[in-house]
Amino acid sequence: MTGSYPGLQGRTVVVTGGSRGIGAQTASAFAEQGAFVCTVGRDRAALGAVTARITQGGGTAIGVPADVTDRAALERLRGELESRLGPVDVLAAFAGGQGHPVPTTELTEQRWREVLDADLTSTFLTVREFLPGMLERGRGVILTMSSTAGRRPGGANLAYGVASAGLVMLTRQLAQEAGPSGVRVNCIAPSAVGTERVVNGMPDEVQEQLAALHPLRRMGTPEDVARTALFLASDDASWLTGITVDVAGGRVTG
Repeated sequence: MTGSYPGLQGRTVVVTGGSRGIGAQTASAFAEQGAFVCTVGRDRAALGAVTARITQGGGTAIGVPADVTDRAALERLRGELESRLGPVDVLAAFAGGQGHPVPTTELTEQRWREVLDADLTSTFLTVREFLPGMLERGRGVILTMSSTAGRRPGGANLAYGVASAGLVMLTRQLAQEAGPSGVRVNCIAPSAVGTERVVNGMPDEVQEQLAALHPLRRMGTPEDVARTALFLASDDASWLTGITVDVAGGRVTG
């Protein structure tokens, strides 16, 4: 269950990385509020499953396959989305998640570039595609997705940590630029979240050890992140921009 945000009803929301995990849960949460949702990802079947669940529950959703590291693909995405659902009110740029641990001495140049493209450049390109329309209309909300890896040193690979930290500054800079035009930009930085992939791929004892590292003594859930996204996109957060919310069970220092 999520809180009620009547102001989100009828809004058009696009969620990249929306085919599974946090993105899929966020898409469902917006649809429950009466928003018109577009989920974006590369897996057609997974997108279809997400949109089917939403529509079967009475919501409005479409799925548009796209590679968010490809500027031309994003341009096509915006055109299709706007023709079907109208101009975008909320952009949740949540694609990414390349934090698998790799020692820096084993991190190749190719992998470095792949991670930065997937986690940082993809967000820049996505924002760059949808921001002009928001500025022209004088309203809009952009949500970016960082990570605890960008807030404190940890076990993720160096490229992912750098990309995550870059997303925090990208958010602050965009908020400064877009604020005078009525566009708000905020960042969400989750810690360990028990997505289906994590739960199925991580032994129970490791999950327990990870949960114990957090002051609240549990891992996060996709719902925790989705609820934060709803709040930040809502009118209840109308005085918030340029911030990073650590959805991290208290496991943040500095």
